[in-house]
Amino acid sequence: MSLPVYLSTIERPSRGRLAFMGGNVLALGTVSLITDVSSEMVTAILPLYLVLGLGAGPLAYGVLDGVYTGATAVLRIVGGFVADRVRSRKLVAGLGYGLSALAKPALLLAGRSVPAVGLVIAADRLGKGLRTAPRDALITEAVPPSQLGRAFGLHRTMDAVGAFLGPLVALGVLALTAGSYDAVFVTSFCVAALAVVVLVLFVREKAAAASPVAAIRLGDAVRLLADARLRRLVVAAGLLGLATIGDGFVYLLLQRREELSVVWFPLLAVGTSLSYLLLATPLGVLADRIGRLPVLAGGGVALAVTYLLLTGPLGGPPLLVLVLGLYGLFYAATDGVLMALAGPLLPAGLRATGLALVQTAQALTYLVSSVLFGLAWQTWGPAGAGRAAALLAVVALAGIVLLLRNRTRPEVAR
Repeated sequence: MSLPVYLSTIERPSRGRLAFMGGNVLALGTVSLITDVSSEMVTAILPLYLVLGLGAGPLAYGVLDGVYTGATAVLRIVGGFVADRVRSRKLVAGLGYGLSALAKPALLLAGRSVPAVGLVIAADRLGKGLRTAPRDALITEAVPPSQLGRAFGLHRTMDAVGAFLGPLVALGVLALTAGSYDAVFVTSFCVAALAVVVLVLFVREKAAAASPVAAIRLGDAVRLLADARLRRLVVAAGLLGLATIGDGFVYLLLQRREELSVVWFPLLAVGTSLSYLLLATPLGVLADRIGRLPVLAGGGVALAVTYLLLTGPLGGPPLLVLVLGLYGLFYAATDGVLMALAGPLLPAGLRATGLALVQTAQALTYLVSSVLFGLAWQTWGPAGAGRAAALLAVVALAGIVLLLRNRTRPEVAR
């Protein structure tokens, strides 16, 4: 079959039920589900552990929260480049999952030292940085370009199921152990180790990715940015990261406004995850049908409205439902969709590296955003900081639309 004829058969997504995504997408989704149960057990209690347990202020928390995501930045590129160079994306992803698992019991050794906790958090996120681009490259290779939105949507849905369950498991462990954070950390490690086992046993490397070809060089990775479409997407990802203040701040703002009991704090993450898991796959399918940029832009609108609600007059259960629902919608409309935009623009041999460039731009600006929001909270108070975040989200959204409008049409990777 000629290439044009083949393309014509895959560029029109099927319009009925969700097409079967294949074993690798499901296996990687299972790994992410289990891993997110582990990581969200810690993430759900981390703001309280740092702010109430260790006495960290808004600025200190902003720095630690920025490290939690921003520490992945450099290793995202390293992980993507190494995975492409050694032609073993599964191996590099497995090393990342393993590093994150080992970081969980290290929190026990950190004790009540905020700097030590910060170092352990950085190690955990370095593991995430190593694994993310190789994992997304494996997903990209598992389906045709026209189905990437739904493939990433399905993966992110399974990921969100883990994020939904993690805080509930943490809440159960805390209830059974009279509030022992150490028990949460140990349980989290055991769950993370299970994810590594599933990865080793069930994820398969595509044969073509392991075939001997010319070695990938650093210059090859740099030359990816010669593609103007990819450069614009990298800048757009940076704007998206700059507009994101982070889950912990959103939940702390809600907790302060509604005077929620500390016991129920982990359930805020459950609400966001529920919205995410319900919407990720439908929005991925929608992105394949109407275009990925409109869905991405809709996520940006949801983020700006979330910030405005946190500083407005609405309160009580309606505020909780709207904020957590819209915040989950933001993630569902942007996380996998951004990768679906990037995947078809990249050559197969450098796909993990290219995805890492996009993810790194988002992670670096997220670090800046977290620190700035913590400083704004400390200077202007939570309401002033929230309004500033909403304004920044609107400006960033406008920039993303201008950058990507009619300029990211997918092509089959070389």
